[in-house]
Amino acid sequence: MGKINLTALRVRQTALSQFASGKIKQLPQWVDVVGAIPPSETLIRTPAPQHQLVRQRLKTLPGSSKPRVVFEVQENTRKPKKASRLFKPVELKYEEDQLRKEFFRDHPWELARPRVLLESTGKDFENYDWSRIQQPGKRLDGESVVQRQLWLLNNVPDITKTAAYDIARREFYKLRLQEDIERRVAAEEAEATGANFGPSYLEIGMDLENQQYEKWKAWAKTEAQIFDQRAAALSGAPEIASEAEPEPDSFAAEAEVVAPVEQPA
Repeated sequence: MGKINLTALRVRQTALSQFASGKIKQLPQWVDVVGAIPPSETLIRTPAPQHQLVRQRLKTLPGSSKPRVVFEVQENTRKPKKASRLFKPVELKYEEDQLRKEFFRDHPWELARPRVLLESTGKDFENYDWSRIQQPGKRLDGESVVQRQLWLLNNVPDITKTAAYDIARREFYKLRLQEDIERRVAAEEAEATGANFGPSYLEIGMDLENQQYEKWKAWAKTEAQIFDQRAAALSGAPEIASEAEPEPDSFAAEAEVVAPVEQPA
């Protein structure tokens, strides 16, 4: 590696030297400004402090009868960053991220459900009370389970993450089952009054599958014919049975049948 280039730090000194030697006839307008506010001479950039994961728990400490709020700081067990990534933006860590990752890993199809991301004020979370999983004005989804589990971890004494996850998940399954029953009953009532919803998703899928199967049958038949034609071209044309002379025994039998026996006069 070469030496550090300090030309930018000495730009004012260079301008003064050129003016004193007569190389330039007038000083630049920024000379006084750079003299009053010189550039920083620190060549080493201090890395930004890394964001640590802080978890709030309600625990009963030894020697105390009442639970107390305890803040746990997760130790950084990762390897130090490389020099090329040292000055990248600080990675923010929150406990909800890990809880959300675990839930959607166990329930991947919840990501396929439509979600409403539009908020009127951007502060709808201030009106939510996660002491219960169902919130007014919010649709039940995976985020409800995450926030409910986090509330249990922060407010229930000596509860583990697995126990909080089981409680939130049980409440979520119960409400989701209730929604499915309500949807099924509403569809049956509508059909009883004359509504026609058309084919179901299952019927549409089976129809598409049958269409593809018929296309495959036609393609397979064509490919089989092409394969037979290629095999015939390589092995030659099939032999045609020619009119060969009959065998002696069969010829004699035929003569006996055709030619009548002459009787004496």
